[in-house]
Amino acid sequence: MKAETTIQPLGSGDTTEKPIKLGGALFTMVEPHKGHEVAYNRWYERDHFYAGCMIGSWNFAGGRFVATKACKEKRYAADPSITPDPMVGSYLAIYWILAGHFSDWMRWGTDQVNWLHSNGRMFGERDHIHTLMYQLLDEWNAKPDGVPIELALDHHFPGIVAVIGELAEGKSHDDATEWFRSRPCPAEVAVSFTPIPLFGDAPSDVPRNEATDRFLHLYFLDEPVLDVFDERFGNLGRDLDGSGFAKLLFVSPYLATVPGTDRYADELW
Repeated sequence: MKAETTIQPLGSGDTTEKPIKLGGALFTMVEPHKGHEVAYNRWYERDHFYAGCMIGSWNFAGGRFVATKACKEKRYAADPSITPDPMVGSYLAIYWILAGHFSDWMRWGTDQVNWLHSNGRMFGERDHIHTLMYQLLDEWNAKPDGVPIELALDHHFPGIVAVIGELAEGKSHDDATEWFRSRPCPAEVAVSFTPIPLFGDAPSDVPRNEATDRFLHLYFLDEPVLDVFDERFGNLGRDLDGSGFAKLLFVSPYLATVPGTDRYADELW
Protein backbone atom coordinates (compact mmCIF):
# COMPACT_ATOMS: atom_id res chain seq x y z
CA MET A 1 0.00 0.00 0.00
CA LYS A 2 1.30 3.42 -0.92
CA ALA A 3 2.20 5.48 2.11
CA GLU A 4 0.23 8.70 2.59
CA THR A 5 2.08 11.99 2.47
CA THR A 6 1.67 14.10 5.57
CA ILE A 7 2.07 17.86 5.37
CA GLN A 8 2.91 19.34 8.72
CA PRO A 9 1.24 22.62 9.77
CA LEU A 10 3.48 25.65 9.42
CA GLY A 11 4.06 28.44 11.91
CA SER A 12 2.57 31.86 11.18
CA GLY A 13 4.88 34.09 9.18
CA ASP A 14 7.31 31.26 8.42
CA THR A 15 8.37 31.81 4.83
CA THR A 16 11.37 29.48 4.92
CA GLU A 17 9.48 26.18 5.15
CA LYS A 18 6.34 26.85 3.14
CA PRO A 19 5.80 24.15 0.49
CA ILE A 20 4.53 26.88 -1.89
CA LYS A 21 6.38 30.14 -1.36
CA LEU A 22 5.90 33.53 -2.99
CA GLY A 23 9.06 34.78 -4.66
CA GLY A 24 7.93 37.92 -6.46
CA ALA A 25 5.15 39.69 -8.28
CA LEU A 26 4.17 41.53 -11.42
CA PHE A 27 2.40 44.79 -10.60
CA THR A 28 0.82 46.44 -13.62
CA MET A 29 -1.29 49.61 -13.40
CA VAL A 30 -2.93 50.67 -16.65
CA GLU A 31 -5.22 53.44 -17.87
CA PRO A 32 -7.71 52.71 -20.68
CA HIS A 33 -8.37 55.60 -23.00
CA LYS A 34 -11.67 57.35 -22.36
CA GLY A 35 -14.49 55.70 -24.23
CA HIS A 36 -12.70 52.33 -24.25
CA GLU A 37 -13.16 51.33 -20.60
CA VAL A 38 -15.54 48.43 -21.19
CA ALA A 39 -13.64 47.11 -24.21
CA TYR A 40 -10.39 47.23 -22.24
CA ASN A 41 -11.88 45.47 -19.24
CA ARG A 42 -13.28 42.68 -21.39
CA TRP A 43 -10.08 42.23 -23.38
CA TYR A 44 -7.98 42.06 -20.24
CA GLU A 45 -10.11 39.70 -18.21
CA ARG A 46 -11.09 37.39 -21.11
CA ASP A 47 -7.77 37.28 -22.93
CA HIS A 48 -4.73 39.02 -21.51
CA PHE A 49 -5.13 38.02 -17.85
CA TYR A 50 -4.66 34.44 -18.97
CA ALA A 51 -2.68 34.64 -22.23
CA GLY A 52 -0.25 37.23 -20.89
CA CYS A 53 0.38 35.72 -17.47
CA MET A 54 -1.71 32.95 -15.94
CA ILE A 55 -0.95 30.23 -18.49
CA GLY A 56 2.76 30.59 -17.82
CA SER A 57 4.69 28.16 -15.64
CA TRP A 58 5.48 29.38 -12.10
CA ASN A 59 2.66 31.96 -12.10
CA PHE A 60 0.44 30.50 -9.38
CA ALA A 61 -2.13 33.25 -8.68
CA GLY A 62 -3.46 36.49 -10.09
CA GLY A 63 -5.99 39.18 -9.28
CA ARG A 64 -7.46 42.34 -10.76
CA PHE A 65 -8.41 45.56 -9.00
CA VAL A 66 -9.83 48.93 -9.99
CA ALA A 67 -9.51 52.48 -8.68
CA THR A 68 -12.82 54.26 -9.10
CA LYS A 69 -13.09 58.04 -8.91
CA ALA A 70 -13.85 57.67 -5.19
CA CYS A 71 -10.66 55.61 -4.74
CA LYS A 72 -8.53 58.10 -6.68
CA GLU A 73 -9.81 60.97 -4.56
CA LYS A 74 -8.22 59.21 -1.58
CA ARG A 75 -4.81 58.96 -3.23
CA TYR A 76 -1.93 60.99 -1.94
CA ALA A 77 1.82 61.35 -2.44
CA ALA A 78 1.23 60.77 -6.15
CA ASP A 79 4.76 61.30 -7.44
CA PRO A 80 5.01 61.97 -11.22
CA SER A 81 7.47 59.07 -11.54
CA ILE A 82 4.62 56.72 -10.53
CA THR A 83 1.65 58.38 -12.20
CA PRO A 84 1.49 61.72 -14.06
CA ASP A 85 -1.89 62.52 -12.50
CA PRO A 86 -3.57 61.12 -9.35
CA MET A 87 -6.68 60.47 -11.43
CA VAL A 88 -4.72 58.27 -13.86
CA GLY A 89 -4.10 54.58 -13.24
CA SER A 90 -7.49 52.93 -13.03
CA TYR A 91 -6.91 49.20 -13.46
CA LEU A 92 -4.40 47.14 -11.54
CA ALA A 93 -3.41 43.50 -12.09
CA ILE A 94 -1.18 41.58 -9.69
CA TYR A 95 0.41 38.17 -10.26
CA TRP A 96 2.27 35.91 -7.84
CA ILE A 97 5.45 34.16 -9.01
CA LEU A 98 6.80 31.05 -7.32
CA ALA A 99 10.04 31.42 -5.35
CA GLY A 100 13.05 29.99 -7.16
CA HIS A 101 11.58 30.66 -10.61
CA PHE A 102 11.39 34.45 -10.74
CA SER A 103 13.86 34.86 -13.61
CA ASP A 104 12.30 31.89 -15.44
CA TRP A 105 8.90 33.54 -15.37
CA MET A 106 10.28 36.95 -16.37
CA ARG A 107 11.87 35.34 -19.42
CA TRP A 108 8.66 33.53 -20.32
CA GLY A 109 6.50 36.61 -19.71
CA THR A 110 8.67 38.85 -21.88
CA ASP A 111 8.69 36.34 -24.75
CA GLN A 112 4.95 35.71 -24.41
CA VAL A 113 3.93 39.37 -24.48
CA ASN A 114 6.20 39.99 -27.47
CA TRP A 115 4.47 37.06 -29.20
CA LEU A 116 1.04 38.51 -28.36
CA HIS A 117 2.12 41.86 -29.82
CA SER A 118 3.29 40.24 -33.04
CA ASN A 119 0.05 38.27 -33.35
CA GLY A 120 -2.36 41.17 -32.87
CA ARG A 121 -3.51 40.12 -29.41
CA MET A 122 -2.85 43.40 -27.58
CA PHE A 123 -5.12 46.40 -26.89
CA GLY A 124 -3.94 49.70 -28.29
CA GLU A 125 -6.34 52.07 -26.50
CA ARG A 126 -4.59 52.02 -23.15
CA ASP A 127 -1.43 53.30 -21.47
CA HIS A 128 0.89 51.58 -19.03
CA ILE A 129 1.21 53.78 -15.96
CA HIS A 130 3.37 51.63 -13.69
CA THR A 131 4.31 48.12 -14.76
CA LEU A 132 7.21 46.46 -12.99
CA MET A 133 8.47 43.20 -11.55
CA TYR A 134 8.98 43.08 -7.79
CA GLN A 135 10.92 40.63 -5.60
CA LEU A 136 9.60 39.57 -2.18
CA LEU A 137 10.96 41.32 0.90
CA ASP A 138 8.64 40.52 3.80
CA GLU A 139 5.14 39.48 4.89
CA TRP A 140 3.21 40.33 8.03
CA ASN A 141 -0.30 39.68 9.39
CA ALA A 142 -2.71 41.35 11.75
CA LYS A 143 -3.50 37.98 13.37
CA PRO A 144 -1.06 35.26 14.45
CA ASP A 145 -2.61 32.73 12.08
CA GLY A 146 -4.01 34.94 9.36
CA VAL A 147 -4.27 34.40 5.60
CA PRO A 148 -0.76 33.65 4.26
CA ILE A 149 0.32 35.94 1.47
CA GLU A 150 0.44 33.04 -1.00
CA LEU A 151 -3.37 32.76 -0.66
CA ALA A 152 -4.14 36.48 -0.64
CA LEU A 153 -5.14 36.75 -4.30
CA ASP A 154 -7.28 33.60 -4.10
CA HIS A 155 -8.93 34.73 -0.84
CA HIS A 156 -10.76 37.40 -2.88
CA PHE A 157 -10.32 40.29 -0.49
CA PRO A 158 -12.78 43.06 -1.48
CA GLY A 159 -10.11 45.74 -1.47
CA ILE A 160 -6.42 46.51 -1.22
CA VAL A 161 -4.15 49.47 -0.62
CA ALA A 162 -1.00 49.86 -2.71
CA VAL A 163 1.89 51.87 -1.27
CA ILE A 164 5.09 52.76 -3.14
CA GLY A 165 7.91 54.39 -1.20
CA GLU A 166 11.51 55.46 -1.55
CA LEU A 167 14.26 54.94 1.01
CA ALA A 168 15.93 57.95 2.62
CA GLU A 169 19.61 58.42 1.88
CA GLY A 170 21.72 56.01 3.88
CA LYS A 171 18.77 53.84 4.88
CA SER A 172 18.22 50.21 3.88
CA HIS A 173 15.19 48.09 3.13
CA ASP A 174 15.80 46.36 6.46
CA ASP A 175 15.50 49.74 8.22
CA ALA A 176 12.18 50.51 6.55
CA THR A 177 10.86 46.98 7.11
CA GLU A 178 11.67 47.15 10.82
CA TRP A 179 9.78 50.48 11.07
CA PHE A 180 6.67 49.09 9.37
CA ARG A 181 6.79 45.94 11.49
CA SER A 182 6.90 48.05 14.66
CA ARG A 183 3.40 49.34 13.87
CA PRO A 184 0.09 47.44 14.05
CA CYS A 185 -0.64 45.81 10.70
CA PRO A 186 -3.50 47.83 9.15
CA ALA A 187 -4.74 44.91 7.02
CA GLU A 188 -5.38 41.20 7.35
CA VAL A 189 -2.15 40.49 5.49
CA ALA A 190 0.53 42.73 4.01
CA VAL A 191 3.53 42.13 1.80
CA SER A 192 6.54 44.20 0.76
CA PHE A 193 8.65 43.98 -2.40
CA THR A 194 11.66 45.59 -4.03
CA PRO A 195 11.68 46.41 -7.77
CA ILE A 196 13.52 44.35 -10.37
CA PRO A 197 14.31 45.98 -13.76
CA LEU A 198 12.51 44.58 -16.79
CA PHE A 199 14.49 42.72 -19.41
CA GLY A 200 15.89 44.86 -22.22
CA ASP A 201 13.63 43.26 -24.82
CA ALA A 202 10.41 43.93 -22.90
CA PRO A 203 7.74 45.69 -25.02
CA SER A 204 8.57 49.34 -25.68
CA ASP A 205 5.17 50.60 -24.46
CA VAL A 206 6.09 49.65 -20.88
CA PRO A 207 7.88 52.55 -19.12
CA ARG A 208 11.32 51.71 -17.74
CA ASN A 209 12.08 52.33 -14.07
CA GLU A 210 15.54 51.38 -12.84
CA ALA A 211 15.15 52.61 -9.24
CA THR A 212 16.32 50.06 -6.67
CA ASP A 213 15.85 52.19 -3.55
CA ARG A 214 12.07 51.89 -3.72
CA PHE A 215 9.60 49.44 -2.25
CA LEU A 216 6.05 48.31 -2.92
CA HIS A 217 3.60 47.34 -0.18
CA LEU A 218 0.26 45.65 -0.78
CA TYR A 219 -2.29 45.58 2.03
CA PHE A 220 -5.23 43.17 1.72
CA LEU A 221 -8.39 44.12 3.63
CA ASP A 222 -11.58 42.24 4.44
CA GLU A 223 -13.43 45.48 5.25
CA PRO A 224 -14.68 47.95 2.61
CA VAL A 225 -11.44 49.73 1.80
CA LEU A 226 -12.96 53.19 1.37
CA ASP A 227 -14.57 52.97 4.82
CA VAL A 228 -11.29 52.35 6.64
CA PHE A 229 -8.71 54.04 4.41
CA ASP A 230 -8.57 57.40 6.20
CA GLU A 231 -8.27 55.87 9.65
CA ARG A 232 -5.68 53.21 8.77
CA PHE A 233 -3.66 54.83 5.99
CA GLY A 234 -4.41 58.55 6.05
CA ASN A 235 -1.47 59.38 8.34
CA LEU A 236 0.97 56.81 6.97
CA GLY A 237 2.82 59.28 4.77
CA ARG A 238 3.23 61.83 7.54
CA ASP A 239 4.37 59.18 10.03
CA LEU A 240 6.88 57.67 7.61
CA ASP A 241 8.28 61.08 6.67
CA GLY A 242 8.78 61.78 10.35
CA SER A 243 10.63 58.50 10.86
CA GLY A 244 13.50 59.50 8.60
CA PHE A 245 13.61 56.03 7.02
CA ALA A 246 11.72 56.69 3.78
CA LYS A 247 9.07 58.77 2.05
CA LEU A 248 5.94 57.71 0.23
CA LEU A 249 5.50 58.26 -3.51
CA PHE A 250 2.08 56.71 -4.04
CA VAL A 251 -0.76 55.55 -1.79
CA SER A 252 -4.03 54.33 -3.27
CA PRO A 253 -7.01 52.13 -2.39
CA TYR A 254 -8.43 49.72 -4.97
CA LEU A 255 -11.56 47.61 -5.21
CA ALA A 256 -11.54 44.03 -6.45
CA THR A 257 -13.05 43.68 -9.92
CA VAL A 258 -15.97 41.32 -10.44
CA PRO A 259 -14.95 38.90 -13.23
CA GLY A 260 -17.50 38.49 -15.99
CA THR A 261 -18.98 41.94 -15.40
CA ASP A 262 -18.20 45.53 -16.34
CA ARG A 263 -18.80 46.74 -12.81
CA TYR A 264 -16.96 50.00 -12.00
CA ALA A 265 -16.07 50.69 -15.66
CA ASP A 266 -18.41 53.70 -15.57
CA GLU A 267 -17.02 54.99 -12.25
CA LEU A 268 -13.41 55.75 -13.20
CA TRP A 269 -13.76 59.54 -13.53
